[in-house]
Amino acid sequence: MSTSTATLTTRPPRRALGKLIGLEFKVALRAPVGLVLGVAVPVMLLAIFGESGAFEKKIATTSITYRTEFVPILIGLVLVLIALVALPIPVVNQRESAYLRRLSTTPVAPRWLLAAQLAVDLVLAVVAMVLIVAGDVLLFGVHAPGQWAGFILAALLATLALFALGLVIAAIAPSAAAAGVMGTILLYPLLFFAGMWTPRATMSPLLHHISNLTPLGAAVQAMLNAMQGTFPTIGSLGVMAAWVLLCGFAAVKLFRWE
Repeated sequence: MSTSTATLTTRPPRRALGKLIGLEFKVALRAPVGLVLGVAVPVMLLAIFGESGAFEKKIATTSITYRTEFVPILIGLVLVLIALVALPIPVVNQRESAYLRRLSTTPVAPRWLLAAQLAVDLVLAVVAMVLIVAGDVLLFGVHAPGQWAGFILAALLATLALFALGLVIAAIAPSAAAAGVMGTILLYPLLFFAGMWTPRATMSPLLHHISNLTPLGAAVQAMLNAMQGTFPTIGSLGVMAAWVLLCGFAAVKLFRWE
């Protein structure tokens, strides 16, 4: 075995993964789909709706203002745009171009590339969530979450659930175009049940029950509870955890590298 080959085969996985993450960040900057959809668009909406006086009104039958409820909804928007659009399309593109298959012939395992992609998307999601919460609290007078531990736990479970759903799309989509269509089809109902257009408190009992069973509806409820100083309910956290397990299992079983 040559010295160069030996070096490659014994290269520490952590070093290789770090380089892949760096490369994925460069790709994300050159083709900033996730940066635009997952960060720029929600921050732009925050600025637009933040100046609207109508958001100071309280939602019917509740003591919650539209502005307060819009914080977890905007976070949900960030997560679905990144998880259902920015995540699966590049992965499917890499499979279509046989890049993942070629990568399997090198010491770098294809799963490291997937891990690098997830790391980049996670960083984008965290940056956007911090900007949304900080912007609402510092600029528009929204009270900071009264239960930070519950808020962070809810945001983490929501991220894992939606990223797992995005990986299911990446696993089964036959092409990047199909991945985009599948993500879009799921995006709108998820946002509807999260309360993007109709506040969850004003939904009919049936729609409200369905909303509670969706990953984004459960996430919005859990984060809203935490913002009001109450730890999220076991029901909301359990729904998100169930989505993480089900979609994660499906993604692992169905994912194809070529």
